[in-house]
Amino acid sequence: MSKNDQTVFKLNGKVESTTSKIETIKNLIFGETIEAYDSEFEVLKKDILDKKKVLEDLVEQVRNDLNIAIDNIATDTNIRITEVEKNLENRIENLEEDAVNKKMLGKLLVELGEKVGKK
Repeated sequence: MSKNDQTVFKLNGKVESTTSKIETIKNLIFGETIEAYDSEFEVLKKDILDKKKVLEDLVEQVRNDLNIAIDNIATDTNIRITEVEKNLENRIENLEEDAVNKKMLGKLLVELGEKVGKK
C-alpha cells in the first residue's frame, strides 16, 4: 500500500495510518509470542551460522589434507618410477655385457677349436 492509498485516522489529536493501527493491534495480541518467536529464530539463525562455519572449516581442513596426500603420493610415485628406471638401466647394461661375453666366448671357442685342430 503506498503512502497515498493509506487511510489516516485522527485519534486524540494524533494522526495515525491504518497500517500503524494494525501493527499496534498485532503487537497487543501477539506481542509476547512474536517476540518469543523472533528470539527463537535469532537463536536458530546463530546456531545455523555457527554450524555452517564449523562445516566450512572442516571442508577446508579436508581439502588441505587431500592436497597433502596427493602431493605425498605424487612424490612417492616419482621416487618409485626413478628406482624402476635405474633398475631397468642396470639390467639392460647387464644384458648387453652378457651378450658381449657370449660373443667373446664364441670367438674364444672358435680360436681354441682352431688351435686344437692345428696340433
